[in-house]
Amino acid sequence: MHERSLPASPNWYCSRCSDVNGAGLLGFGARNIIYLIDVSAASCRVVGELVGHRETVSGFSFCHHAGQTHMCVSSSNDGTVKFWDSDNKVLIKEHAAHQSSITAVHWSPLDKNLVVSGEEKGVVICHWLHTGDTASFFPEPRTVFCLSCSPHTWSHVAVGYKDGMIVLIDVSRKGEVLHRLRGHDDEIHSLSWAPLAGEDGLYSRPEDGSATNGVTEGEEKGCHLASGSKDQTVRIWSTAKGKGVMTLKLPYLKKRGSGVDPGVKERLWLSVHWPAGRPTQLVSSCFSGELVMWDLTKTGKQKWSLFGTSSEGQNHSRIVFNTSSVRLQDGRELLISTSMDREIKCWDLASLDLCWTLPTLGGFVYALTFSPVGAGCLALGVGDNMIRVWSTLTIQNQYDTRSFWQGIKSKVTALAWHPKKEGSLSFGTDDGKVGIYDVFSNKPPQISSSYHRKTVYTLAWGPPVPPMSFGAAESKPSCSLYSCAGEGVILQHDPYKLSGEASDIDRLIRDTNSIKHKLSPHTDLSWKPDGKVVAIGNEDGSVEVYQAPSLKLLCSIQQHHKIINTLRWHHEHSAQPELHFLLASGSSSAKVYVHDLRSVIESPADSPVVLTEPYRRLCGHTAKITGMAWSPHHDARLVTVCYDGTAQVWDALQEAAVCNYRGHVGHLLSVDWSPVDPDLVWTGGRDFTVQEWRVSQQEFTKPPKGKKTLELMDKIKTNPRQKKKNKKASAGAGAGGALSPSVNGGGGTAGERAAPAEEPSEEEEEEESGSTRSAAPPPTASVETLRKSSSALKNKDKPELHLLSLKKRKPRSMLPISTSMDHRSKEDLLQDCITLATVTSSRAPPAGCTPGQGEHIHLGLFSDRQALYRMFEAEEEGHVEAGHCDSVIYLRLWSGDLQGALQVATERGELSDHLLSVAPMAGFEVWCRTVEAYVKQLCLQEQYLKAASHLLSVNKLYEAVELLQAHKLYREAIALVKARLPPEEPVLKELYTSWAAVLEKDGHLSSAAKCYLAAGASFDAAKVISRKNDVASLRAAAGLARICGEAGLAQSLSLRCAKDLAAAQDWVGAQQVLSSQDGLLVHGLHLCVTELLTVLLAESQVVTWSCVSHHSWASAGERRLSIQDRIREVWQEEFGVPGRSAARSGVTALLQELKAVESPQPTANVPLKQVLVHCSLHLTQAVLSWLVEDDGELIKELWQAAARLRDAGHFSASAALCRLLFPDGDVSVCSRKYPKVLRHTEERAKAAAHSLQAFVHYHLLYESWWSHSSAGNRESTESNSAGNRESTESNSAGNRESTESNSAGNQESTESNSAGNRESTESNSAGNQEATESNSAGNQESTESNSAGNQESTESNSAGNQEATESNSAGNQESTESNSAGNQESTESNSAGNQESTESNSAGNQESTESNSAGNQEATESNSAGNQESIHESHNGLATSAADGQAGDEANGKVENGDSSESGVRVCPATRTGGDDETDFKASVLLSEAHAACQAAQRAVAEIQERLAAMVSQHSRAQGGQLDPGEKNRADAPSRLSTGPGSAEAGTRPDDQESLLSLSSKMTEYHKQLSELPDTVKMFPHPDVLECCLVLLHFSRRSASVPRSLQDEAKDLLRKHATSGSVLKASRQFLA
Repeated sequence: MHERSLPASPNWYCSRCSDVNGAGLLGFGARNIIYLIDVSAASCRVVGELVGHRETVSGFSFCHHAGQTHMCVSSSNDGTVKFWDSDNKVLIKEHAAHQSSITAVHWSPLDKNLVVSGEEKGVVICHWLHTGDTASFFPEPRTVFCLSCSPHTWSHVAVGYKDGMIVLIDVSRKGEVLHRLRGHDDEIHSLSWAPLAGEDGLYSRPEDGSATNGVTEGEEKGCHLASGSKDQTVRIWSTAKGKGVMTLKLPYLKKRGSGVDPGVKERLWLSVHWPAGRPTQLVSSCFSGELVMWDLTKTGKQKWSLFGTSSEGQNHSRIVFNTSSVRLQDGRELLISTSMDREIKCWDLASLDLCWTLPTLGGFVYALTFSPVGAGCLALGVGDNMIRVWSTLTIQNQYDTRSFWQGIKSKVTALAWHPKKEGSLSFGTDDGKVGIYDVFSNKPPQISSSYHRKTVYTLAWGPPVPPMSFGAAESKPSCSLYSCAGEGVILQHDPYKLSGEASDIDRLIRDTNSIKHKLSPHTDLSWKPDGKVVAIGNEDGSVEVYQAPSLKLLCSIQQHHKIINTLRWHHEHSAQPELHFLLASGSSSAKVYVHDLRSVIESPADSPVVLTEPYRRLCGHTAKITGMAWSPHHDARLVTVCYDGTAQVWDALQEAAVCNYRGHVGHLLSVDWSPVDPDLVWTGGRDFTVQEWRVSQQEFTKPPKGKKTLELMDKIKTNPRQKKKNKKASAGAGAGGALSPSVNGGGGTAGERAAPAEEPSEEEEEEESGSTRSAAPPPTASVETLRKSSSALKNKDKPELHLLSLKKRKPRSMLPISTSMDHRSKEDLLQDCITLATVTSSRAPPAGCTPGQGEHIHLGLFSDRQALYRMFEAEEEGHVEAGHCDSVIYLRLWSGDLQGALQVATERGELSDHLLSVAPMAGFEVWCRTVEAYVKQLCLQEQYLKAASHLLSVNKLYEAVELLQAHKLYREAIALVKARLPPEEPVLKELYTSWAAVLEKDGHLSSAAKCYLAAGASFDAAKVISRKNDVASLRAAAGLARICGEAGLAQSLSLRCAKDLAAAQDWVGAQQVLSSQDGLLVHGLHLCVTELLTVLLAESQVVTWSCVSHHSWASAGERRLSIQDRIREVWQEEFGVPGRSAARSGVTALLQELKAVESPQPTANVPLKQVLVHCSLHLTQAVLSWLVEDDGELIKELWQAAARLRDAGHFSASAALCRLLFPDGDVSVCSRKYPKVLRHTEERAKAAAHSLQAFVHYHLLYESWWSHSSAGNRESTESNSAGNRESTESNSAGNRESTESNSAGNQESTESNSAGNRESTESNSAGNQEATESNSAGNQESTESNSAGNQESTESNSAGNQEATESNSAGNQESTESNSAGNQESTESNSAGNQESTESNSAGNQESTESNSAGNQEATESNSAGNQESIHESHNGLATSAADGQAGDEANGKVENGDSSESGVRVCPATRTGGDDETDFKASVLLSEAHAACQAAQRAVAEIQERLAAMVSQHSRAQGGQLDPGEKNRADAPSRLSTGPGSAEAGTRPDDQESLLSLSSKMTEYHKQLSELPDTVKMFPHPDVLECCLVLLHFSRRSASVPRSLQDEAKDLLRKHATSGSVLKASRQFLA
């Protein structure tokens, strides 16, 4: 937006207030703004600002992580930490965790989300960007001065304190202090970590008797830390040992021939910086602004090299506060430093030479002006007590500036170049000083001996006027210097004799124009370029034009009505002569007027002309005009600056706006047009910046209006009222706080036209009011010394102030007019005596004399009452004009006109308690009116309680209550009503209800409930308490509702509370809540069943969470008792159900009530806790059905309970529940303790019973299979271990892993291979979405890779090799012996020597186990079921693995090579054992022809649906051109759906493609088959029949208990329904 800019000066006394990122973007805090500068080795450029802090910026740091270098963080005295995006110049996030001023902030070099900040009270806070969380630590009760995060350990932070202590803390361990580094004895100014980890790179030894030995080899590895302190030393610390390893004392460098006093250390700030990539070099500042590079490996005394030795004047002239380095893309390393001399310097770290200097400004830019002689020479008058002269046309250095400070010592508020003499620059200051500088010499300025009493506003060069124009020509100056100041006086100075007295031109104006009256104070003047006339602006808004040299008044322009701030004549080199007479004026009225004075000047009238209409009006600004300048390159083109924060370019003749510039953040104060470029304008303002901008590149044309104006003013006035507080804080920080960051600017609004009360100061005072840059800075006091002297000065002044306060101030007279008459001349006073004597003696006043009136008003006091009343009337008129209304009231009271006094006070809103106290003297009606008026007055003053009390005095109780209620003073209103009105008063209930609504809205729920209770709304009270929805609130709300008779609500809230307690496993608390309410018995029974079920499953290690509390009756009882018996036993003992009467109607009512409870449909991925609640609901209904002898409902509810767990994917919990329901495995035996045998006549009940029986035997089938597998493994272990302890432990019963995985003790193995492993269950059934979709829903890639595509995995782990299967899963003796006896590798891989092989061959390896059972999806797909269709219906995925276990030599070889993913399935321990000759299950129940047909049809339908979906997806993607080449080939050659034998091999042949029509017809056919099946088959399904066939056939190879007929039946079912590829492969070994 702007071309070049001089930014505000970086803040002082901050440990890290500037930083540079890897892209070369420098950011630094200046006042409450962060400036961004793009730096390179050749130049720099201001690119933007970050505006948002309300107070001074105290810290700034970039994020140095790749991809995040544009992010930065800043801290401020306002207690906030802000995160910024420097690219977009926007605020990302703000944290306000600090309670006091922040003194340091740093972004962690290791953790891109961690920022650490510290405050003056010692609190250190970690801020996490990604989460917004904060963590506070208080390592030491000291003032934090600086901190730095370690670049090697993310959690380590070094904190430096005011008293010289350095503490190393670990933020990951709640701020634990790792080391306290003691050695410095004064403030820690800076900390810097070594760029490389380790402490071996430095040669360390004791120096100066204060350092410790270095870190020796072999000791704990740490990192070095450098610290700079006010005690003039730099110390290197070992963070491993917590000791110092090196001490560096600052060298005493001589500067400009004068030595630096080493005893003066108050002005020292020692900054240290460890450049990246330079582990042995350290940069530090020195006493007077020098920078030195320390070589830490160098021996001898001089270990340092000085920066900037190649030429004179490269170093800073004042102390350096911050240093930071950056490596550019071209490989050059740059160091950036900021200093008290208000310069930012860039250094080359390789050569230590200066690259460039950027000057900055420390105050308001009150004046800027280009030299009319020296092209491009711009002078700046700044509020930091300095003048800058900028050579703007210099090519090599774009910021070639020189600073002038000598002899100024105050804010520079006005500047003016000599019109002819090059280099002669006049200046005016805030303290009224006027001087002239020769900018081409080093001489101090000439100072005028005539001082103004107030701020100098304007300087102008013009022809001399009398008396200076008198005398010989050689003694007369060619130009005089005119100065206008705040007291309204214009002085004429002789530039050659500034020591002489300056003349006041008002004397000449009075004499020439015969003016007797007082002249209006002058505020500005401007000489016409030809020197013939001068325009003077006045405080009353008038502009007067005088003719030189006599200063004859030509005209008075009466158009402005506010103070004139600026006047400018049009330049003389215009092609149109009539434009030479244009005068532009700007005032505080926000308007600019252009006046054409040609006729007035060329043909002056005999008497002054009064002009009331301007030649042109330029309207658009919204605040006072502060400066203007005519373009020297155009005709009638004017630029103006304003308090609205913008600069406006006008075409004055057309009264048109050309462009509007809005780049500043604050009021604009000065402007000038570039003398060489017609498109360039320069502006300066309150934001401490000077900006160069182009007219042609501006986005806006006119100043902002309306809402935009308000937004811009908000941006300008960030927080003006905080400034005085800042001054106090910076002055008083030494009392216990950190040294507050100093804002770099001179104070005040000295150069502004407005009165102090009209425009308060927004600028902070500089800490040192003297010189801010000196050739040889004199020894100055420390900050503490300054504070002490300031305190002493204050104390010294206190007695004088006290004495002044003791002088009694004379009260204002009630009769000022008559009193003033007593101060006339002696003759007049004597004449008054004669007149009064005449009046009193003759009782008739002389002609023209009326005592108490006119010139004889004072005689009313000495005459009769009527005269006194006349005097009172005159005095009242005077008091009204003076605004002394109270005096008028008192006069009325004195005269007895009480009602009139009250009326005056009422009209003016000045009633008081005193007047109200005397109002009853005027009557009751007047008193009531006065009270009502006073109440309105008090309400306007927000004194509502006092107003209500006065209403009570006139018995207006209801009005008082209404007043309190209207202003939300409910507590007081209720107290008043209850104290004064009867209890049944309706207004009381209304007050309670209104207050409750307000409290409820504000979140004060308990108080709102009390209001509702007081109003009799107990239902609302209970509801509002329950809104918090926590256990305590729900319990209290339920109790409240029960007490108040709200039974329905009490039961609802109690039930909600009990459910929350049950979810938290607090069973005792839940039952207590339910027992406290009537009518919740059935819910208590339900929770009882849930608690029993949860505790029993926890004892079976199915449930892993712990209970907060449970009842004693929920612990384990008799093992052979079913859970139904346990439930009925507990019900009868604890709840009395069934009672003695055993009334069926009562149980039936409980059953009906429980059925009304909503129970959602079972779905997958439901948490086990929630499933157990729904499962226990069905168990409760089953037991209640038992009690009412409804066997059909009993078996259906038991089936629902088991199905809930099975359908939700919790297979192990389902198996455990089946064992709890039927310990003997017979579903017809419902109870043994309460003999009950189920006999069903209804078809659905029979189907449910058969289904339930099938699932019970399904689990028993697996338990028997695992039991025999465990026995086979034990034999194999004993024959294959042979002295190898590890092999023995893994392959025999003694190995804990193998034993637990092959028997009954290992929970993980049990659950994964016997329906106890939740992971395996969920991944192979419903819980694991990926495994389910890939193994059951027909994932084509997984199916092809696990059934047809991966030949090695499929053949070795599925059905291809019988010998490998037997050796890896069933303990084939021959294969085991061949793999473990003769070959060491084979022995290790198949026994225990090799962990992978041992665990894969004995099921003890967790990795192999998980990969072959549940944990590894690929192994699960290839080793668990091997069959997509089988896995779809299988709940544990082990059926195919049982068949695949008969692998051959190929798989055996893979096991020997350590490929555990190809090993056999994981063997789970059996919970039930059986021999070889008998089984504990009825296999015939599992082999159902109807269910096999139903399941086959359902699988076929699912496959067809998947195939159709794949075809549609591929088609749509092909239409969109999104297919990869491989996908296109598959789309062009889709595999045929496997629907018959041998389809697995032909599934990928192109000649077997199926069309959409054929698939749809098959879908119809299968749906028809499903519709023909009985509903009970689909309603109450059986376990996967084909899976059971495979397991049964595999089991028959180990046990002779499976009849031949049963085997034949299983084979027949496989031949008939095993039509899918993977199931077909698994069954080949049995069907061959």
